[in-house]
Amino acid sequence: MEIKFDNRVAIITGAGAGLGRAHALELARRGVAIVVNDLGGAVDGTGGSTSAAEAVAQEIIEGGGRAIAHGANVTKADEVDDMVAQAQQKFGRIDILVNNAGILRDKSFAKMSVQDFQAVLDVHLLGSTICTKAVWEIMREQHYGRIAMTSSSSGLYGNFGQSNYGAAKMGLIGLMNVLAIEGAKYDIRINALAPVAATRMTEGLFPGQAAEILTVESVTAGLVPLVCDEAPNRLILCAGGGGYAATRIVETDGIYLTPDQQTPENVAARLDEITDMAEAKIFTQGGEQGMKFVSKAMAAKG
Repeated sequence: MEIKFDNRVAIITGAGAGLGRAHALELARRGVAIVVNDLGGAVDGTGGSTSAAEAVAQEIIEGGGRAIAHGANVTKADEVDDMVAQAQQKFGRIDILVNNAGILRDKSFAKMSVQDFQAVLDVHLLGSTICTKAVWEIMREQHYGRIAMTSSSSGLYGNFGQSNYGAAKMGLIGLMNVLAIEGAKYDIRINALAPVAATRMTEGLFPGQAAEILTVESVTAGLVPLVCDEAPNRLILCAGGGGYAATRIVETDGIYLTPDQQTPENVAARLDEITDMAEAKIFTQGGEQGMKFVSKAMAAKG
């Protein structure tokens, strides 16, 4: 069944090129009014120009769609607030937010400055937070919202030279998990996309045929279901080159040690049992972990 969007409005950050542009064009093709946001800076976040965002907005309009461009820096709340205000003034509502803007400042941890670490966290994690905060009350009041975070395998699994990027991308998963709980009764659904694509940010990483396979369009095919009316909630969807998979955070059943056995040596000796995945579960609330441990202790007491 075709995924349709009726009178929806989306803000897409970092939409002047690459994945963001592909997301914007595809959602616009499906009738979504688009706020094309892009600071227009270099890959490392320096510089800025609205020309890229304006070009994408014009492309959408020439294709029969609705769009405006905005050059807000996602790390600056006043600029984001202005973008949200202009979106409401132009389109009357905001239904979808795709937090896609990002920068790279790769170095090994030994060589990375604290400033470069913070700069990447500011754009990816804080920027996504600022943009989400700016639309949160709007979505609560209208009892509808779809938000996509852009995570990465670098955060989920690690990647050499990307401690700043990985920390930010995993931080977005924690943000998603909490907001999915808080937004549920308002029909605000939040998911995360973990993309693999040949873009300006990954230039040189994927040679030859790999770059041809890892298209931005293949990733956007995964993004659209995450922000539609029937979207799931708190799903981490990995997408790239026509491959689609889900990453799940699970917890093993673990063991219980009586007070007299609760020593570092006993924990170390039973790590194989602690890490046994046979009875692993997916939790949806942090308190479930504590209740599991308490239940085990009470059961041991008989």
